[in-house]
Amino acid sequence: MPGMARTLRIEGFSATDRPVSTPTTKFGGQPVWLRGPQWPISAAWNRPMRFVAQIELEQVLGAAGHGKVAYVFVTHGDHEEEFFDPDIIDPDGGENAVIVQPGGDHPGQVRPLATGPGLYTRDGSAVEFTADLRPVDEPGPLTDGDLGALPSADRDHGAQPIDGHKIGGTPSFFQGDEWPDGGPWRLLLQLDSNWVPCSLTLGAAPRLFAFVSEDGSRGKLLIQDS
Repeated sequence: MPGMARTLRIEGFSATDRPVSTPTTKFGGQPVWLRGPQWPISAAWNRPMRFVAQIELEQVLGAAGHGKVAYVFVTHGDHEEEFFDPDIIDPDGGENAVIVQPGGDHPGQVRPLATGPGLYTRDGSAVEFTADLRPVDEPGPLTDGDLGALPSADRDHGAQPIDGHKIGGTPSFFQGDEWPDGGPWRLLLQLDSNWVPCSLTLGAAPRLFAFVSEDGSRGKLLIQDS
């Protein structure tokens, strides 16, 4: 069985009373760029993707991430807009992005937009959150083989310690191990988007996984949906 992995559990989201203006970990609002705007553009819709979060990489990579921030985006409609692009689940489908600054490499189109679409509540109001974080140790990667080796009474509970919203740690895949190509990767963000205090439609019962390379130079995102 694997060892332990350090993670930051997201215990809750706290709405801000003013825009966050520093490159600290947050959700929604507008990105606080380190090296000038690199807003990713949807390949199919030719429109700016929606900004989900920015995460300090030192929280995930330690010294290798010092002074770096990863910015997470997905293609997503506006309030009361009905389109949904199924390619949003694919790390190479052109409908999501993880932009790393400084010096990150992103293969898709970007524009130097100072502002763009962010998170909103169900009534369409723009929203911004900080995350209430709790550091914990959790089991390392649990493959299907690891789970199969557990006593039958424990199998349904084997993934529970790695479930939920978190920064870093071990991804809790529920449709088989699905690391993006081009690794090795570290988990950057795991988010059950149906259980956040904003409208973030990524599927029927989706879980978002964002990843960053071990050298902190690039990122990928995928979504598993049941």
